[in-house]
Amino acid sequence: MEYVLIIISAVLVNNVVLAQFLGICPFLGVSGRINTSVGMGMAVIFVMSLANLVTYLIHNFILVSFHIEFMQTITFIFVIAFLVQVVEIILKKVAPPLYQALGIYLPLITTNCAVLGTALIAVQKDYNLLMSVIYAASIAVGFTLALVLMAGIREQLNLADTPKGVRGFAITLVTAGLLSLAFMGFSGIVK
Repeated sequence: MEYVLIIISAVLVNNVVLAQFLGICPFLGVSGRINTSVGMGMAVIFVMSLANLVTYLIHNFILVSFHIEFMQTITFIFVIAFLVQVVEIILKKVAPPLYQALGIYLPLITTNCAVLGTALIAVQKDYNLLMSVIYAASIAVGFTLALVLMAGIREQLNLADTPKGVRGFAITLVTAGLLSLAFMGFSGIVK
């Protein structure tokens, strides 16, 4: 039951983008089209899950063992940067159109505060290895859900007759705010 609560909390209640406001840059930048959002979401799921697995092991078996926990942030950043490079190389070979569509936002996963924040929060909450990976995967699924929802709404807004004064980025910000408010409705489910 504890794992189910972690999943529901991470995906809906404490959605990393819509409730914690982490990862806003890729959220606004990549959410223009659904296929790009799905690709970015899959990349973030892979990076975040693997990053939490590796950072858990490094933290518990190296940093704590040698009493150098103060190095966790910089160590976690190096791990995340390495994994993003791996994803970038794989996408470049396997899916060149997706690689081109993601553009600058793919390397920005390295600096996406949601990825680093998830690794640090998992350590702070003292999750075991399985909980840490489930938490990270759930956060990444929540991130992907937010991206895809926003992309779907933005695609529909492009077809709608919106007033001239709110076209473009203005309506995107208003939509993001309304989507965030909608997700606040989930906060009564799990704390």
